[in-house]
Amino acid sequence: MCSRTEQWKRELRVGAVVRRSPGVTRWVKEIWKPVAVIPGAPDAFWKELVREEDVVDYHADTVTMELFRADVEGYLVSLNMAVPSIWIIMDRDVTSQSPSGWVVSTITASAHEALDALDSGESIVEAVPIPESMAAWIKEFIDMHYIEEPFKKRRRDEVRVDGAEDAKGDPRIRQESDVYRAPANIKKPRIQ
Repeated sequence: MCSRTEQWKRELRVGAVVRRSPGVTRWVKEIWKPVAVIPGAPDAFWKELVREEDVVDYHADTVTMELFRADVEGYLVSLNMAVPSIWIIMDRDVTSQSPSGWVVSTITASAHEALDALDSGESIVEAVPIPESMAAWIKEFIDMHYIEEPFKKRRRDEVRVDGAEDAKGDPRIRQESDVYRAPANIKKPRIQ
């Protein structure tokens, strides 16, 4: 029997497929782009999968993808995209062991987590199509934990904002020399 907190989180080993293709300018020799995921993949480190002339697909790495109960809205956004997607996040390789200069740091189903990684501007963040079996696994987790909050329309304060204005200016200002004074507030001289 599993405890209640064990149901709040799920894990799956997922492999990232990264494509190397020739660059289109003289300043960029190669383009490295995540293109797919492999659910339940074994460990690998930049293992060549497919080669077609200058384009090579690598099984770059296998990482643990985690689902958390608190992130179900982000998972729902990813599954409801025009093409249901999962996100591969790559960071600079500080060890200089990968041929690309990048390492797979995270694979996530949360569009919110991917957006946070994009904000730094230091990572490669790519959405790749999600396999149907993996989408069903994530959907099952969402169904277990997602609670839709009903829309609550805010009520306006009871202050009337549509009243007629006396003139340009703030009626609280009592200075006659102020160009923005309200004409109704100018004191008229008394006749004696």
